Formats: sequence, structure tokens, C-alpha cells
Amino acid sequence: MSLWTVLDMLRNDPHSFPQVDVKYDPDSPISPVILHLRPHLDLLFSGKHQRLHTICLKKLQDPHPPATLRYKNMVLSSPQEVLRRVGVSRAFGPTYAGDDLRYPGVWFSFEEDGRADPLRPTSPHPEEKMQEVKRVIISQKSASEESEDVLSEVQVCDAMYGDVESVTVKVHDGIALNFYPSSSPPVHVRIGITTAQDLTCELGTPIRVHYREDNRMNIHSKSKEDDPDVDTGYFYNYFQHGIDFLIGGTTHVVKKIILHTNLPGTPLFQRYKRCPWAIEGLPEDDEDDTPPRKWFYDRFEDIRHFLSPGETPPIMRLDRTDEEDGLTLPNSGTELLGFDGVALEVDESAHVVAVMLF
Repeated sequence: MSLWTVLDMLRNDPHSFPQVDVKYDPDSPISPVILHLRPHLDLLFSGKHQRLHTICLKKLQDPHPPATLRYKNMVLSSPQEVLRRVGVSRAFGPTYAGDDLRYPGVWFSFEEDGRADPLRPTSPHPEEKMQEVKRVIISQKSASEESEDVLSEVQVCDAMYGDVESVTVKVHDGIALNFYPSSSPPVHVRIGITTAQDLTCELGTPIRVHYREDNRMNIHSKSKEDDPDVDTGYFYNYFQHGIDFLIGGTTHVVKKIILHTNLPGTPLFQRYKRCPWAIEGLPEDDEDDTPPRKWFYDRFEDIRHFLSPGETPPIMRLDRTDEEDGLTLPNSGTELLGFDGVALEVDESAHVVAVMLF
């Protein structure tokens, strides 16, 4: 599952999950994200694609709320049943020696915080059969016997099929959406050509259709036309892909494409799923099959030099919390920078929050 999907599910059930703590590294756009759901759950999401990597269950006997852990048709832990070493062995069978009981995709720890007692012998004594399990860690089954890096990306699985794997951005043209599995044909959306009907056929019905009413940016336009004559259009919001499409109100053709990076700590966090975009440059020659690209996790300075090696465009300031009463964020201010055919929204840490093609 993606971070966006899990948070959306938790937000729709505030009674069961009244408090969710989100932890991340504000200096890295590909920082792993940890969700703390007190008291039982810690969820670790991968850095680049924000996919659920590891689940940690703890405080199994905490009654607020009570937790029941099952494996197949067997109850392992409940308010009436304490999970112990002998219970794990009976349910899962033998495994390799160690401080913890490790099986493919799951392991059981007898330490509260994961730090084993260095003085405790590695082989359990008879009385240690009654050791209480303090933590259960669940992850994907690794294809190899080597332990998987907790900071790595998750392996492609059936649950991802139909989700966006990557988006290739071509300035002055449009985007190519690549879906899981990788054998799926890409979907091309071209500015000035693709229609609203094309989007519905290729991507399905948008989660929301938003009619554009905010024309405050028109004050910066060189056009002398009156506002009533401007074709404001409407947006197709595909939150599950992290993409917005502005469609002309009279032509019903795509006019603008907005791709969202879903950076934690920014005002737009969790409104959109992360869109793993890459801006593609011109190939060096006709035989170049791998033209240069800049990805969503690259620093703004690198992307700026990639788009415009000569000079830095004028900068406009934006604070998305101005219209949100009571919302305070440490990283609420962003800058808008326009280039030829593309604009970037950049946060205070020099990471790109969104890409706008027009």
C-alpha cells in the first residue's frame, strides 16, 4: 500500500485512530516515512515510492485499544492470550538460532526496543520458553535468504498493478505514464491534443472535477482581455496518481498538467499521492536511447540548470497556509519559478513540490 492510501484510510476512521504521528527527514525528499499509531503500530514507508515496507506490532497486551493477532485460523495473541516463545514455535515451527525467532516475512522479538541483552545466552534455557513476545515485525518475503535492507524499496507485487510506476515529462509536449506491471503500455497525455474523453478512457473517471474559479494569477498575464472572456476551464483531479489536468471549458482539451511530489511537511502533503516524475531532456544524437532526465528527488538547482543553464527566472512567493486558519507548518512557504513551457513550485529546502506543464 502507498503512504497516501494508508493515511487516507486512517483519516476516514478517526475513532479507531485518533492520533497519527508522521516522522520523516525534512532535509531529504526521499526520506523514509514512519507512521506511529499508538499504542500498537509503527508503519515504515520506503523513501522514493512511499510504499509500506515494514509493519511493527508492539505492546500487544495494551488494552487501549485491545489487539488480537491471528495467523491463519489460530489466535496468537489477545487480551486473554499472551504470545510467548513456545507459542510462536508451535504455530510456525523450527527456525534458525538467534536472539529472535525469524521466519520468511515475519520475526518475533523478546525485547521492547529491539536491543538485545548482551549477557543473555543465544540458546534459550528451558524457562525461556515462556518468554513474552514484545514486538512482531512483518515485511515482504525476500527472494534471497539475506536480510532485506529496511531502507530499500519494496519489491513489485500484484498489489501495485494499475498504479503509476513513473511519469516521463516532455516540455512543450506532455507526459507518458508508465504503470505497473512494467509490461503495461504507457499512456500518453499531450497538451493541446488529449481531450477530457481521452483521459476518462485511459485513466478512468477522476476522483473529483473542480471548476476553476481562482483567476488571481491573471493579474500577471500580458493579455489585455477582460476576465469574463477568459476560458477558465476545469480540473480533472486524479489524487491517486498525484496528477491534475486543467481542461479548456470550450475546447475540452488538456491545457495544463500538474504533477505533485507529496513531500511531508508541506501544505499539499497527503492531498495527492506521490507522482514519481522525471523531466526528460533532448537526446545528444539520433542514436541516443537514454536522453538525460532529472527526477523528483533531485535538488532544485540541478533541475533549474537542466531547464535553463543561462539564468534564474523571476521568483514569486506563495504561502498556501494563508487561507487555512489555524494551520501552521515549519515549511509552509514556497517559490514559483517559470521556465519556457514549465513552472516549478519549490519549498524552503530547495525541493520541488510540484511541476506544472503548459
